[in-house]
Amino acid sequence: MPVITNIEDLKRIHERRVPRMFFDYCESGSWTEQTFRENTSDFDKIRLRQRVAVDMTGRSTKGQMIGQDVAMPVALAPVGLTGMQHADGEMKAARAAELFGVPFTLSTMSINSIEDVAGHTSAPFWFQLYTMRDQDYVSRLIQRAKDANCSALVITLDLQILGQRHKDLKNGLSAPPKLTAKTIANLATKWAWGIEMLSAKRREFGNIVGHVNGISDTSQLGAWTAEQFDPSLDWNKVAKLKEQWGGKVILKGILDAEDAKMALKVGADAIVVSNHGGRQLDGALSSIRALPAILDAVGDQVEVHLDSGIRSGQDVLKALAMGAKGTYIGRAFVYGLGAMGQKGVTEALNVIHKELDTTMALCGETNVNDLGRHNLLVPEDFEGRWQA
Repeated sequence: MPVITNIEDLKRIHERRVPRMFFDYCESGSWTEQTFRENTSDFDKIRLRQRVAVDMTGRSTKGQMIGQDVAMPVALAPVGLTGMQHADGEMKAARAAELFGVPFTLSTMSINSIEDVAGHTSAPFWFQLYTMRDQDYVSRLIQRAKDANCSALVITLDLQILGQRHKDLKNGLSAPPKLTAKTIANLATKWAWGIEMLSAKRREFGNIVGHVNGISDTSQLGAWTAEQFDPSLDWNKVAKLKEQWGGKVILKGILDAEDAKMALKVGADAIVVSNHGGRQLDGALSSIRALPAILDAVGDQVEVHLDSGIRSGQDVLKALAMGAKGTYIGRAFVYGLGAMGQKGVTEALNVIHKELDTTMALCGETNVNDLGRHNLLVPEDFEGRWQA
């Protein structure tokens, strides 16, 4: 087994092991991929303040996200088609997160269903909701999440229409993959993945197939999903979904201070500064650049988390020191999952935890909750307050 020392090690194994369409689904953004790239490169522009002769013993990365104790302020982000990266991928990722002590968020567009994940874990997980035109389906989906004892509803706000992702279109992305000459040739080189997928509990969208009128198999699924994302989603609908859920609500996809204020008005328990990993509006600010203005707008009135671009424990520390109360990893854990299943997700979490702990110590901090702007050197022009 190769020695894993960073997230890039897992990414290289993931690329070798997983069919091209699913690796590209993970490792791509919309249009020119400018925002996708800047999500990570903008973290590099922030420098750390090294401190010395500080007692580094007794360090703790423990914190809370929406009142839930966490081993570190990192949650597994909702990622669609995770069960195509590795057989039973959502169940394995959720189990790894539970054992490590961090939240797992299940996507509406998962392969394993809400019930599958609930049956494979003992700790409550979070459920991410895409709003659909089919209101009856959405209501039943929310009830299923309640019945599964999900502890938070994560409503994604930035996918009312689908951003164009060139790689997905060119690869003919589907779950399970359509057997064309191109995909057959690629699958022939991924035999280990194929053997594992033969024993998978599911190979289609478990939250949709069998739960939507007229959708009994994947042949009708593409047309349904293309028409179902709700372009009429507004703050009134968000408020109604919050009322319908009746529990903790996290609003994901906030990139503008005015939207953050609206999220505050509808009573969000947390907001996630996110640009969907650069997969929606190409040319938008990176999440880390957008964070300061959003924090200025809402202060400590709502918990602010950050998603998009995190590939290391140093990135986690920078986000927390900038003022976020929690962070999300998507691609970083998917690399691990695709590389070696549940063990790979655990490896990704271990890597990020070690990097966070070591960097915290070298910055002269012993408690993750004490991180702040005093730990950073940030360029003067960094903070996203551009002239409108």
